[in-house]
Amino acid sequence: MKISGKNVLVTGASGFIGSHLTERLVRLGSKVRAFVRYNSRDLLGLLKYLPKDIIKEIDIFQGDIRDPFAIKKAMSGQEVVFHLAALIAIPYSYRAPHSYIETNIIGTLNLMEASLEKNIEKLIHSSTSECYGTARYVPIDEGHPLQGQSPYSASKIGADMLAESYHRSFKLPVAIIRPFNTFGPRQSLRAIIPNIVIQGLSDNIIKLGNLFTTRDFNFVSDTVEGFIKVAECDKSIGETINVGSGVEISIVDLVNKIGKFLNRQLTINSEEIRRRPRESEVIRLVCNNRKAQQMINWESRVSIDQGLNITIDWMKENRELFNKDLYAI
Repeated sequence: MKISGKNVLVTGASGFIGSHLTERLVRLGSKVRAFVRYNSRDLLGLLKYLPKDIIKEIDIFQGDIRDPFAIKKAMSGQEVVFHLAALIAIPYSYRAPHSYIETNIIGTLNLMEASLEKNIEKLIHSSTSECYGTARYVPIDEGHPLQGQSPYSASKIGADMLAESYHRSFKLPVAIIRPFNTFGPRQSLRAIIPNIVIQGLSDNIIKLGNLFTTRDFNFVSDTVEGFIKVAECDKSIGETINVGSGVEISIVDLVNKIGKFLNRQLTINSEEIRRRPRESEVIRLVCNNRKAQQMINWESRVSIDQGLNITIDWMKENRELFNKDLYAI
């Protein structure tokens, strides 16, 4: 299947990955409907950073993923669905777990039911590497056990299992993409890389949580390309596919690397407020992307150094958008 010319719904279109995916789909010639959460101020989230010639091509649909009637209306006339709408901040999931169940699980259920009713050609469901929890072996392939080490990851595991069950039970054409840690322009301070960058632009002291975890960072354009390739590959239906670089880096090494880009010698202070509960912390994540290479012909093309250079330049140009004193959860 080619995505060009298709009527495509993107849930979570106003988010970080969602806004980049929406832009890419328009450029590929898809007819995109962007499902964004309703707000009385008519704010479009990160879609506001898209070029005006791209925005005018997008059909903006305001609603709430928790509302099954809104989802059915949004899905009318659509052929392909990219499901990215979710609550994603891990620290906030400790405070408001019920909202994560409502949004990530019930919202996904609403989407599955509507997809059946509307005879959607294909649904691409977005998962997360957090579903794996701390690695029991590395690199982590799709057969690795799933571990709910936070309310957020538990809610995403539940959503993934729903997607899998709807394929097995009702033959819904679902593919699950499981991105590892995506970064790039437009990302909020909730994420580790922009958080380090914005602090480092103003000070030599970087406030962080656990310093010795490792992560597999993948630049946003590569993650988006993974979504497109999963959508276009007929063999991906019923499959879960990891999308990650296959390279891990510790938080300490990441700080040192960003410091070099900023021409600063950065010092790290570990703060208790920024640490996860001990048994909830995911210590190590690194992707086995062999399945993505073989099934959808995907691999990471932008190195972490290249991606950091692009991201830091963007953050410097848009520095007024960030409050370095805010601990964004």
